[in-house]
Amino acid sequence: MVKDSPSHSATRIEKDALGEVSVPAAHLWGAQTQRSIENFPIGVDGFRWGRPVIRAFGVLKKAAATANGELGELAHDKVALVSRAAQEVIDGTLDAEFPLVVFQTGSGTQSNMNANEVIANRAIQLAGGVVGSKKPVHPNDDVNRGQSSNDTFPAVMHIATVDELDTHLLPALERLRTTLDAKAQAFDDVVMIGRTHLQDATPVTLGQVISGWVAQLDDARAALLFARQGLLPLALGGTAVGTGLNAHPSFGERVAAAIARETGVPFVSAANKFAALSAHDAIVNVSAMLRTLAGALMKIANDVRWHASGPRAGLGEITIPDNEPGSSIMPGKINPTQCEALTMVAVRVFGNDTAVAFGGTQGNFQLNVYKPVMLHGVLESIELLGDAMTSFDERCAQGIEPDLARIRENVERSLMLVTALNPHIGYENAAKIALAAHRGNLSLRDAALQLQLVSADDFDRWVDAAAMTRPGSG
Repeated sequence: MVKDSPSHSATRIEKDALGEVSVPAAHLWGAQTQRSIENFPIGVDGFRWGRPVIRAFGVLKKAAATANGELGELAHDKVALVSRAAQEVIDGTLDAEFPLVVFQTGSGTQSNMNANEVIANRAIQLAGGVVGSKKPVHPNDDVNRGQSSNDTFPAVMHIATVDELDTHLLPALERLRTTLDAKAQAFDDVVMIGRTHLQDATPVTLGQVISGWVAQLDDARAALLFARQGLLPLALGGTAVGTGLNAHPSFGERVAAAIARETGVPFVSAANKFAALSAHDAIVNVSAMLRTLAGALMKIANDVRWHASGPRAGLGEITIPDNEPGSSIMPGKINPTQCEALTMVAVRVFGNDTAVAFGGTQGNFQLNVYKPVMLHGVLESIELLGDAMTSFDERCAQGIEPDLARIRENVERSLMLVTALNPHIGYENAAKIALAAHRGNLSLRDAALQLQLVSADDFDRWVDAAAMTRPGSG
């Protein structure tokens, strides 16, 4: 088992084009990975590649070996060795061998070479050879055959992003949506006061309010699924600049098919490799849709905490779970912390999207060199949104309940029920009633009768809060 300690005292010498490099003997990475460790001590903790990227590299390298074997470009014994080593990368056995951070060369070359070196050295181990000897498996000539970092890293960006969308974000989104949809149906007959401009408006039901949240989540999900489609074309086969130099003419199609078989996702070879290397519009689009989802979640979380504000001096129309004490000085105070956490995640996603969008504009000639920071931003947004939606669902949304007494009180005191009189007595007479009620601290009914603009029977028949939540007039 490879030890998880880059500072292990024993070392070995590996070589690259620039000469010899001392590498920790306990690890499988090689000279170029070690140079990256030493040359990019930026961020480090919190900015190393995680499981999604490492797994994507394993998937890619296994598929590349398979494709090269099918095309007669790689001997079958090497295909078997590379595939076995790459499978260990896929399975997570070798995660400790991927120490590099996001901030490196903008093409992701060091990360690609990290994967090549680790898989080559592990394959050498499996063959009973000497780690670092590059025999019988070479990191460049065999593991990286038919590839360039310029087309492998974009492919990893797509593979990792699709995997995280499918396994982490979309399931969390669906669970929250299911919870809120059930609440919308359960509270469909709870009539409450609507609000526009933060001021009282005509009545709605709590179910209608929550149905709006559900619709936002549905729209965000549809947009994400559409953006996900743009990730299915892969840059592999373009090699350095998009021409496919040093790759078999059929490599792009074969490796995409192998990746599709490995992942169960219908990846294909990108029709235009020049765009696939120099522009990452698909990643930009996914980030934009994550921002849209974050905006919807911001709205939902803010609505929840406004409706739950109080408990005595706020709106107090719904209750949410009491999860923890809210103040170090005010005894008994409970805060809407899940709402606050979700809105902070939204802010972080907005920031990530700004970075991704800017990075997407930096494709100069045949290469965009902001790839790692773009991938990191998208994956962090996916992780945070997935985690935050799950937490908000379990610790807040599932516990939302109406305070019926408070809701009834607010409806009965609302001046905007007067809108139901518009079709019967006209807007200006209705406005006189509302203003008289407000200035005289009267109920609408009392003001209407006092002004002799409406009879008691007509008022009671026309001003029906529940009826006002449906189309038509009284």
